[in-house]
Order: sequence, then structure tokens, then C-alpha cells
Amino acid sequence: MYRSHSCGELQAKDINKEVILAGWVQKSRDKGFMIWVDLRDRYGITQLIFDEERTPAAVVEKAKTLGREFVIQVKGLVIERESKNPNIPTGDIEILVKELTILNEAIVPPFTIEDNTDGGEDIRMKYRYLDIRRNPVKNSLMFRHQVAMHVRNYLSHEGFIEVETPYLIKSTPEGARDFVVPSRMNEGQFYALPQSPQTFKQLLMVGGMDKYFQIVKCFRDEDLRADRQPEFTQIDCEMAFVEQEDILNIFEGLTRHLLQEIKGITIGDFPRMTYDEAMRTYGNDKPDIRFEMKFGELNEIAQHKDFKVFNDAELVVGIAVPGGASYTRKEIDKLVDWVKRPQVGALGMVYVKCNEDGSYKSSVDKFYDQDDLAKWASTTGAKAGDLICILSGQTHKVRAQLSALRMELAERLGLRNPEEFAPLWVVDFPLLEWDEETERYHAMHHPFTSPKPEDISLLESKPGDVRANAYDLVLNGNEIGGGSIRIHDKETQALMFDYLGFTPEEAKEQFGFLMDAFQYGAPPHGGLAFGFDRLVAILGGQETIRDYIAFPKNNSGRDVMIDAPANIDKDQLKELNIKLDLQ
Repeated sequence: MYRSHSCGELQAKDINKEVILAGWVQKSRDKGFMIWVDLRDRYGITQLIFDEERTPAAVVEKAKTLGREFVIQVKGLVIERESKNPNIPTGDIEILVKELTILNEAIVPPFTIEDNTDGGEDIRMKYRYLDIRRNPVKNSLMFRHQVAMHVRNYLSHEGFIEVETPYLIKSTPEGARDFVVPSRMNEGQFYALPQSPQTFKQLLMVGGMDKYFQIVKCFRDEDLRADRQPEFTQIDCEMAFVEQEDILNIFEGLTRHLLQEIKGITIGDFPRMTYDEAMRTYGNDKPDIRFEMKFGELNEIAQHKDFKVFNDAELVVGIAVPGGASYTRKEIDKLVDWVKRPQVGALGMVYVKCNEDGSYKSSVDKFYDQDDLAKWASTTGAKAGDLICILSGQTHKVRAQLSALRMELAERLGLRNPEEFAPLWVVDFPLLEWDEETERYHAMHHPFTSPKPEDISLLESKPGDVRANAYDLVLNGNEIGGGSIRIHDKETQALMFDYLGFTPEEAKEQFGFLMDAFQYGAPPHGGLAFGFDRLVAILGGQETIRDYIAFPKNNSGRDVMIDAPANIDKDQLKELNIKLDLQ
């Protein structure tokens, strides 16, 4: 037996027990006649004491050789600790060591294994197995497990069955780029790793499974950022004989359950907002509604004077920044510089200070009088003491720019409290979106999403106006889940492929198996997929998912620990019939 107890469980009630512990040396303090060692495992830290008067001499001498991260086993007696440590559960006791076994020595780690480490992100990624020993990462992975267990319990209780779907599938042209896998036994042909189990979960509905879920790995070969990895995890769900309302109710319930069980927070009904309203009011389709700063469109009350910048704009829109009238000119100039950065792309910013005495001071006083500025304040909801920030330009661009400014200001003002949770359903997305590069429509979600029945007649004449029977779940300004009611008959699916530019032959080659299945009695069905990594991070009070993944990739999609991706042997390439021309 390597251990009778963990390093986190012994307390005063265990005094005088003989115990065996094993773990890693956190630190050692040698006072000559007495040595203290902090022993750490996943469960906590226990202090060991090697006393020349009470510990065998040979054991004391061996203890003097211990270094950080040595793996050891000790046998000893639980005694009362003289200098108690109220900050840890084992702070009332220590182990008077009688026997010491060094299970494995360790070289000095490249960074300190402490909560506040001296290791930078790159070095910690390279030695991730050491980083996992640190409490912040260890606790994040344990938190992820806790969330996964609550998800499984909730969905199982609701009658869902967990079914595994294949990882080696067929590449399709829709969505992000696929990771592809060459087939040795089928020369010149490739599998693809799934971007989602979409078609398989639909086939499970055809198969009568009724309620399916899976916590599943998915893969997308796309550019990375803090909340995106080339391989990620989804809570993937599908239900048969349902309408949109049924799905929203189930997954409101799941989200409410997680917030209650994990955070102790009770959430009532989730507000709902159409895609058009979200874009008009917040400038994006995943608004953070923990704070106000709603958009006020100013075209009608700002384009009647000789200010060419506004007159030439497709949209003039502003937000009220609470307390912003106290900003100095230097602080406002910094905001202007911020929106002019390439990442945001605005050409400039107009501002209005709403003074406490009811007057207004703006950067365009030359063109607008106090009555004009008062109307701007009314439209943006600005009060005395606030600052109005106004951008103008092309509708699509200016909304995105003002949305970015809104989020930046909220961050600076401390309005994005990670312990406050504001869920929101965004519904009625466009079915199709126009792609300038390919000069054709693409599915905004995916080609299996059903149009709103009342909009199907618009597919021929106004395809851009057709609304999808689709919905996204937003939490604190992050899309954590999205789904739709699916097309479940061959004729409508064929029509959808036609509007997406597929020839009948291409549609049959890519998705013939699904359309064939629909001929055998496909039930009405729909579903939703949560981004599990992102959900866990937000519940944990973060927006960066990396610390909630055991072995993440860096921003270049590389695993710097194992140095992947990497070249493969020439014999492997030959066996796979792959020829590389690297010139």
C-alpha cells in the first residue's frame, strides 16, 4: 500500500494514528536538528516533521537529500502541530516521520510549482504536466469534470441517451476547413475529422433514438483565439418530435441546473431577442446584457445639418457611457485612438458630454445646437454626467465597431462581473448570408437548418430575407450554444442544397446518405450543441478556455509539449501513397 490517506484529509481527530502518505515534495526547511517538508498530492498538503530526537538518524539524513518535486512515501504518526496553519484543512496536524522511501528523484523544475508561479505561458505550455500540478490548473480540470457530471446527470434524467458517433467521416465543403486523414487501404482517399456529429445525430433520430446526447470532441482547421482551439468539446444534443419551444425549454433547464448546482445562483425565465433586434440594439448577435449602453440610432436627428461625416453615413449610432462626462480630453482622445486601431477600424468618434447642469458640450458644437444634442441624449438614454460616444459609416461595419467599444468601456468600468450571469436566447437568424468572395449564399448555421415555414415562399424572390428556425444561447456576451429545427424531408433538403449552389450530383455525392434516410420516415427533429470548453470557462469566471483543457494547443495550433504537428517518416508517406513536393 503506497498510502493510507491523502495529503488533504488528516485533521485533529486523527492525532496518534499511524499513517502512510505519498506525494511530491512542495518545499523543505532544514533547521539542522529538525526538518519540515510540505508533502503535496492532488488533495492537498500535509506537513512532515523529521526530528533528530524522535526520528531515526538514517531517516533524517535521507530527508536532507530531498529536493523539490521528489516523489516520496512516508510512514509516521499524526501529531498536533505547534504552529498551526488555518489556511489549509490539514493545518492542525503534522506527521512525525518514522520511515522515508524516495520513490523517484526529480531535477529542478523550470518554474515554481506554486499558485503564483514565475513561469511564463510558453514555458508552462511546454511542461504542461508540471503546470497541472499547480492548484489553479488542477482545480480548473476538476471543475470541468464537475460540470460534465452535472450535464450527464441532467440529460440522463430527462431521458437522453449518450451515443458515440464516428471520428473518421467524410469531408464536406460547408463550414470551416476539415482536418483530413489519409486512408492506407483506400489509395488516394481521405477521411475527415468531424467538425460536429451533425448528420449522424440526425440519422439517430431517423433510427428512432428520440433523445440523443454526447460530450464529444470536434475538429476545425481554423484561425485560433483565446476561446477557440483546433480540437474542442461539444455537448451535442438532438431530439425528435419537437418544436423550437421544446428545445429551448430543455436547455434553459440545463443551464439553470448548472448555475444552481455549481454556482448556487437561481435564474428565472431567459429573455429572448430576435437577431435583428440584437444587431440593432447591441451591434452583434451575442450581446452581453449584464449592463445597458444600448445603441441609439441617430440618423433622423443628426443628418439635417452641414456635417458631411454624418450626412454621408449609412448609419449614425451612439451609446451613453455612465459617468463618462468626467473624462478628461486626454482620456477621450485615448478612446478615439482606441476605435481607430486596425482591430476596430473606425475613422473617428464624435462625443457629447452631458453636464450635470443640463447643458451639453460636444466635439461638433460648430454644427449642432443644444436642442440637437438633447435629442441625441434622449435617443441614447444618456443622463446628466454621462458621455455619448457616436460612430458613423456603413451599417454593418459601424455596428461592429461600436459593439467593440461598448465591450471595452464595460470592461474599464467594471460592468462585466464574472460572478453575475445573464443568459439570453437570440432567435430568428437569417437562413442564408451572402459571401462576397464566392458571390453566392451560404448557410448561416448549416445546410440542414429548416427555414421558418412562413418564409419558404421567399426563397425564390428574397433569399436574404428568409429566417431560419434557429436559435443561439448567449451567456455574458458569449455564444455558448446554438441549434435549429432541422429539415426532415428530402424535397426541402434538395431545395436548400439548390439555393446553396449545389448541383443535384454534388448534393447526392456529399449528402446522399442523409437524403436517402429521409425517405424511410424521418421524424420532425431539432437540437442544440453547447461549446463545452467555453461554458466551463464562463462558469469558472473566465473567458479563456485554455486552462480548462488538460493539454491545449497554442495560438498557432501547435502542441509545444509533444512538438506536434510534425513531419512523418518517408516510409509512412510511401505507404499512404502521399508525395510531398516541398520546393
